[in-house]
Amino acid sequence: MNETILLGVDTGGTFTDFVCYDGRRLRIHKVLSTPRAPEQAILRGIRELGLDDHGIHPGAVLDIVHGSTVATNAVLEGKGVRTVFITNRGLKDLLTIGRQARPALYDLQPPPPPVPVPEELCLETSGRLGADGRLVDEPDARELQELAAAVRRLAPRAVAINLLFSFLDDRLERALEGAMPEGVFVSRSSAVLPEYKEYERGIATWLNAWVGPIVQDYLQRLQRGLQSGPQPSQTSSCRVAVMQSSGRTIAAREAGRHAVRMLLSGPAGGLAGARFTAASAGRKRLLTFDMGGTSTDVALIDGDLQLTTEGRIGPWPVAVPMVDMHTIGAGGGSIAYLDAGGMLQVGPESAGADPGPACYGRGGQRPTVTDAHLILGRLLPRAFLGGRMSLDADAARRALQPIAASLAMTVEEVADGIVRLATEHMAHALRVISVQRGHDPRPFTLVSFGGAGGLHVCALAEALGMTEALVPVHAGVLSALGMLAAPRGRQLSRTRTGRLDALPVAELERHFQELERQGRQELRAEGIRDAEIRVRRYADLRYAGQSHTLTVPSSGRDAAAEAFTAMHQQRYGHRLDFAVELVNLRVDLQGPRSPIALPPLERKPAGKPAGETRIHGIPEAVPVWRREDLDAAQCLTGPALITEAVATTYLAPGWNCRLDAAGNLLLSRSGR
Repeated sequence: MNETILLGVDTGGTFTDFVCYDGRRLRIHKVLSTPRAPEQAILRGIRELGLDDHGIHPGAVLDIVHGSTVATNAVLEGKGVRTVFITNRGLKDLLTIGRQARPALYDLQPPPPPVPVPEELCLETSGRLGADGRLVDEPDARELQELAAAVRRLAPRAVAINLLFSFLDDRLERALEGAMPEGVFVSRSSAVLPEYKEYERGIATWLNAWVGPIVQDYLQRLQRGLQSGPQPSQTSSCRVAVMQSSGRTIAAREAGRHAVRMLLSGPAGGLAGARFTAASAGRKRLLTFDMGGTSTDVALIDGDLQLTTEGRIGPWPVAVPMVDMHTIGAGGGSIAYLDAGGMLQVGPESAGADPGPACYGRGGQRPTVTDAHLILGRLLPRAFLGGRMSLDADAARRALQPIAASLAMTVEEVADGIVRLATEHMAHALRVISVQRGHDPRPFTLVSFGGAGGLHVCALAEALGMTEALVPVHAGVLSALGMLAAPRGRQLSRTRTGRLDALPVAELERHFQELERQGRQELRAEGIRDAEIRVRRYADLRYAGQSHTLTVPSSGRDAAAEAFTAMHQQRYGHRLDFAVELVNLRVDLQGPRSPIALPPLERKPAGKPAGETRIHGIPEAVPVWRREDLDAAQCLTGPALITEAVATTYLAPGWNCRLDAAGNLLLSRSGR
């Protein structure tokens, strides 16, 4: 049997991260990203890891799982391709009008929202279904020819087709798709999102068309680069998969057609990595926070990744399944300032990477959270980034001095206030994802990753009443690690509305089986056997008269109704004596999980502190430990600093820390 080598790749704005697993050990690697051609950084990393010709030796198979920001960046930067939008007569303004929801309720002069598709690129057709799925009118061959001619004159790279009630019957959209000129990327709503709500379905279909060709071109360049080694015949195969926003992977040859499902590719990898590393420590109920330089992403994981169909990317709703995350503008680079009333504020504006915090010495003069940590002694000037970068404490002090003078406080007191404010912003975000959804955070484990997360982990846990936290091993490349831990999979859905207790069981079973048949067919095409596929059924339910739904497991009508009322009680604090309505049916198909395992730490003599430092507010000297010097049996008591190449963890007073067998830092409140 050929050796299989697994390679997880996460493309970031600054670095491209690699995690390689050959069945025995993990290897970690980073290279600088190449934003204009992301595949170049990937190919360079593969060469530097010694994986040229798709393997270490003849016959090896290289499985690459890739998290890409290509689709995300194209949407956020407004750099999609020229796209024509085709819909029913009278609805060409659908995407522009949207939902008419005010982002600020009392703003009487809101700025106009961006226009997704210019009016001249919006075309209308007569083909239409009624709300019952019956054919109202059908375009004839001549009209289809005229529509195709109009598309050719407009010369788009992509076409998005979104007809009313196409989720009930897709034949009209298929007819339009078949009439489109050759070489044009076609995205139809009945394939992208066969659900009701024509605006959300239309936006998802347009986004898929708008960035689909860009994703396809990129993946084709990557695959050509992988196949152009000097001796490609030495290896049996090189397979490439891409992480989807749902935390499942899809073969690269299919990913371009599903570009809208890749918009949270990297963050989904981070959550998959957090779940995987925490599971190695026996923890399954997690609150996660990923704190970087500009923002912090928080999420709740209760066994499996939590998904939502109410996500957003920039100004646009994205109704396809994606990991349920809450993002705030709080990071290491968040800028502190005094508002018009003289109150100290932190963020959401960030100093970014250039010029960055004042202590970076790159010309930044405004105080940031990173500067505050340096002033408090929680960052070591000569241990930043494993010693590759030195921090300027004097520059940080100069940046904080104007605020200190205005408030008649010391620089250290202002720095402490900045850190406390940043922590409270993140605590609020964690309450949004937990308490406001009916979850008590206290039984959960707080999982911290990202470059700045370890400095706040103890304070955040205390703010939420939590007694346990975890800083994962390989936290600096956790998204790339998560790529390897994620299974192949599909999430498929279909709208079917009606009172749940009145819908025929046989009809619901038929719809579920049709979705499962489609998903199994797609996974079999990726080499997954039927026996390896796990299928779970879900239903979107609501009380009669409501517009919002809750997604619950569906193992039968009665069980689904009971699960819905229980979730409604947990989420909103009450249940109603109303009929329960079905809105959407969903299936989650999942292939076998990757065989990756975290290798156990090699036992060694207990390490000793690498030195001592002074931290504001703590009278005695605080020991400084290097993470790589710690032994699995070793237990530390706070206060202490634990440094590593990509992060620093502040172990606050009253907290203990030990390394588990895989190298995760397990933090617990003393006496709890």
